[in-house]
Parts: sequence; C-alpha cells; structure tokens
Amino acid sequence: MKTDSYAPLASVIDLLLDAICVVDAQGNFVYVSAACERIFGYTPQEMLGKRMIELVYPEDRARTLAAAKEVMADQPLLHFENRYVRKDGGVVHIMWSACWSTDNKLRIGVARDITQRKQSEAMQAALYSISEAAHGANDLAALYQQIHLTIAQLLPVDDFIVAIRNAASGELSYPYQSLALDSAGLPAEPAASLCFSVLHGAQPLRFNADTMPALALALPLGDGDTHAWWLGVPLSSSEGVIGVLLLKSTAAPYTEKDQELLQFVSMQVVTAIERKQLYARLHRMAQYDELTGLPNSACFRDRLDTALARVRRNGGRVALLYVDLDRFKQVNDTYGHSGGDQLLRAVADRLTHCVRDTDTVARLGGDEFVVLLESIAEAEDARGVVDKIRAAFEEPMQIAEHSLDIGLSIGTALYPEDGDAEAQLLKQADDRMYLMKARGGQPQDCD
Repeated sequence: MKTDSYAPLASVIDLLLDAICVVDAQGNFVYVSAACERIFGYTPQEMLGKRMIELVYPEDRARTLAAAKEVMADQPLLHFENRYVRKDGGVVHIMWSACWSTDNKLRIGVARDITQRKQSEAMQAALYSISEAAHGANDLAALYQQIHLTIAQLLPVDDFIVAIRNAASGELSYPYQSLALDSAGLPAEPAASLCFSVLHGAQPLRFNADTMPALALALPLGDGDTHAWWLGVPLSSSEGVIGVLLLKSTAAPYTEKDQELLQFVSMQVVTAIERKQLYARLHRMAQYDELTGLPNSACFRDRLDTALARVRRNGGRVALLYVDLDRFKQVNDTYGHSGGDQLLRAVADRLTHCVRDTDTVARLGGDEFVVLLESIAEAEDARGVVDKIRAAFEEPMQIAEHSLDIGLSIGTALYPEDGDAEAQLLKQADDRMYLMKARGGQPQDCD
C-alpha cells in the first residue's frame, strides 16, 4: 500500500503522536505509522503482515474481534478501549477510532495510547478501595482479600501472599495467600524464601529464574516456578518493615513500572493494615483482661446474654460458678503485686483447663472469676465441674519462688432453677460464694 506517490503523505502521518493502522479483511497489518513503534514496541516493518489479534491482550481478544466485525459491517467505531501486549511484554491501553473502507476492503484505525490515564484512574480506584476496606472490612482476613482483589485489577496476579512480621520474635507469619498454605501454615517454596529476602533486605525484589540465576540456584524451584515472575515489596512503616507483599505471575513479566506502582500502593496497604491491627487491639482490650487474657466482665455479660437467649429458645440448663480466691490480699502483701499477678495468671490457666472449649472462664476484677457452663443436662454436671476445679487446686502453686496452697470459694447458680435473668443468677452465685468464703482457709507457705 505504501508507494512513492504516498510518500509525502506518509511522512506527515509519521509525525502524528497517535498511530495509524490499516488491517485487511483477514486481520493482518498492511500499513502502520511510525508512532506504532513508540506505542507497541515493534518497528513498522516488524508489524507488517502480523495478525492484529495476536498482539491483543488475551482477555480482550473476544470483544476486540466482535468490535472488528461491527466495523467491517460498515459501523464506524469511536473510543473503543482494549489492551495490547508490547514487544517487551508490557501491557498498553489503547483507545481506538476505526472505520471500514468498502472499496479497498480495509479497516483503518487511529490508536491513542491511554495507558498513563488508565493507570492513574486505576490507582485512584485502588487507593479508594483499600481505604474503604480498611474502614469497612470485618477483620484483617477480609482486608487482605480486598487488597488482593484490588491489586489484581492493576497487575497480573496468579498468587498473592501477605506476610506479616511478628514485632516480638521477628518471625514471619502468612495470614493470607490466594493459593493454599501447607500444613505448617507456610507458602510453598520459593515464596517463603523470597518473602524472607524482601523483609531482611527491606528492598523490592523482581525475580525469575532467568534474570537472577544465582538466586534461582539457591532456591527450591518447582516445575511451575521456572517460568514464573515474582514481585515482592516491603511493607514499610514508621516502626520499620512490618511485612511483605509478594506477587506471582505466569502470564507476563513484572516491569519496573509495576514495581513502582506496587510500592506506591503498599504505603496505603500499610496504613490500612496498621489501622485494622489497632482496631483489633482496641477490640481485644475492650473484651479481654490484659493480665490473664481471659474475657472481661463486659465480654462475659455478652456471652451470658447469648447463652440465656439460646436456652430460653431451645431448652436446657446454664450454670454460673462464682470463684473467689481465699486471702488473696495476703499473697499481695507477702510477695508483692508481681507475686499477686503471677497467682492470678496461674489461677486463670488452671480454671481454663477444667472446662470445655465451649464454656467461658472470665475475670470480673481483682481475684474474682466466673465460669459459664453452657448446655449442661443436669445440675450434677455443674457439681462435677466444681469438684474438678477443687481437685485441680489441691496441688500447690509455684508463686514468687514459693509453693503455696491456694483455697477457693465457689458459689453456683443454675438456670432456670435459680432465676431466669442475668442479674438474678449472678446475685445467687455471688451470695453462695460469700457463704462458702466465710468458711474458707488462707494460702499457706509449703516451703
């Protein structure tokens, strides 16, 4: 098509920033302007004779062929957007305007590179999505999933891993991976090793077996990894590196721009994760006793309300055991507050081991504990737990390098026998505990 008579016109067309492409009825390029090299990475000579559809991003091919069919039916096309794969493997976003030349049986299109605009739009949408998830996600697991879905809109992702560093031990845990973790809760190699490398290097890492052969030899690569690309970035905050985002792609290599994009998004990810972690800590502080780790009074009352509602609806019994340590003040006075704290933690541990996982042991405050036994069949079941607790506390406790015999006063209340309301049951158990306490002993040094 390009003859000497068209040379002056072709020279002018080659000055255009948009690309002019002419495709025959079979879908082959028969003419392309010079701008195609800047946009697609191929020289005009390399593109001539190529099938247009082979350059189209695989996921966009079906609708691109449908659009081409409409153009060939003499329906001009304006502002059609799709993606192409550049010669270097990168993805470019194109906006097309095209028409059909009936006389020449040619499809003539004008291609404008809108990649920067699409990336800006995608980035804004991603930041908004992550920020929204930070506020709206129910928990960290839901947040990680939303981050995965958001980043998958920006970059090719076959596997997505979130690794979080434990502030105390420095070890990595893997709370999220789109592919399954192994039985030990770790991602398959080389993912775990790459996360470790990114964490301790505190630098991004783009890797495949060809670009970094030395690292590839050092890592255990599976059959599916030899042609895979990896992109990892550290999650850096004011407190240091708190974790790693690691992506795997088998569809296309990760570019330097992809790395810059993920690093930019990671700043928002760090903010979202830290905010969610703070909410989780605050929620735990509001629901659990800091010293013993047991549910606190507010959490216990919520669970009691739920248990009572369940047995009112389905029938059955609930039991409350009000537990108070005998002469706890003497332990504090003798061994100091640290000794008293040790005792409270030890008591919490022993009480927890005396009940089922479905039951609740809570600390109401001071040396007062309460046990909620759900779904018991008979009153004897509660008495059996009381006996088990007393037997557990017959063995002395090692507190402040001393062996102490610790006495307990336990008051019991049953639903429905002793009342059908929370306040009634708590008062009944409390009153019975104080009756028992009047006969209680005191801790004795067994050394």
